[in-house]
Amino acid sequence: MSKAIAITIGDPAGIGPEIIAKAYQAAPELTRGCFVVGDLATLRRAAQLVSAGGMALPVATIETPAEALETPPRCLPLLQVGAPAPPAAFGRLDAAAGRLAAQSVVWAAQAALRGDIAALVTAPLNKEALALAGAPYSGFPGHTELLQAQAAAHAGQSLAAMPVRMMLANDDLRVVLVSIHVSLREAIDAVTPANVLQTLLITHQSLGAILGRAPRIAVAGLNPHAGEGGLFGREEIDIIAPAMAQARAGGLQVSGPFAPDTVFMKARARSGQAGEFDVVVAMYHDQGLIPVKYLGLEQGVNVTLGLPLVRTSPDHGTAFDIAGTGQADPASLLAAIRMARQLSKI
Repeated sequence: MSKAIAITIGDPAGIGPEIIAKAYQAAPELTRGCFVVGDLATLRRAAQLVSAGGMALPVATIETPAEALETPPRCLPLLQVGAPAPPAAFGRLDAAAGRLAAQSVVWAAQAALRGDIAALVTAPLNKEALALAGAPYSGFPGHTELLQAQAAAHAGQSLAAMPVRMMLANDDLRVVLVSIHVSLREAIDAVTPANVLQTLLITHQSLGAILGRAPRIAVAGLNPHAGEGGLFGREEIDIIAPAMAQARAGGLQVSGPFAPDTVFMKARARSGQAGEFDVVVAMYHDQGLIPVKYLGLEQGVNVTLGLPLVRTSPDHGTAFDIAGTGQADPASLLAAIRMARQLSKI
């Protein structure tokens, strides 16, 4: 490895620190060359939590990402962000915890944009805690929007000039969303020809780079039965189909719009057999994420498409209800680290 991978600590009151410690414990080769961006006391508490009464994994503080490349296996390299502080109480909303989570993401994003690290993997943050953290972090609904703002500022561009999309993927299914963290009413308003076309173009370019070929893209309709020829709504006819036609004219492999209740089955890979499509473009958050999460949270990975950096994340939240109990499963984080290595070619 020529560059390290940063893992942001997530909300200290949630399971992020615990799954990080478990990842280092369970997969020393996969996590070698990675380092944690966050808080020393919080990570030491997590290391102790997962030690099962034995010797906890050592936590080594580092000053630069390059030092992580020299850290031995089963040692947790930690780059401190902000002033050291006592760990947050498990399972409770806390403004300071939200602030630390956000500061860790900003530090890692800026390091990636400078080219100091190969990729960043983000442990879960809590959106309510982020809102409590105060300006400037409270202005962002989640990781995706925070990273988009950092990338746009680094490039000296407006947010509109740095469009991003969320892709969730597991072994069975990939889904890209037209809109992300907005209300359902706003999500419906976001289904415009420009937004659908932009989503198709970002999906084609980003997934094409991953697959090494043009992806086969299926498009979900907005309405039941994809509008049934206009009986249940005309968005498919007036908005989605014209955007798809424009994408096809540009050489994209785009099919649909399909009924939302069947398109995911067409794209699903089964028993080692590829699905009919490589990815589904869904019109809004829950339409796309319910099927992919149902197929397996433990292997799901969130990838932000459209950024000039590699960012992956586990496909679950902070799980305040089990934080501090030792029950958290690191499988999705391990899948996110594996994906980050693949995307950054290290």
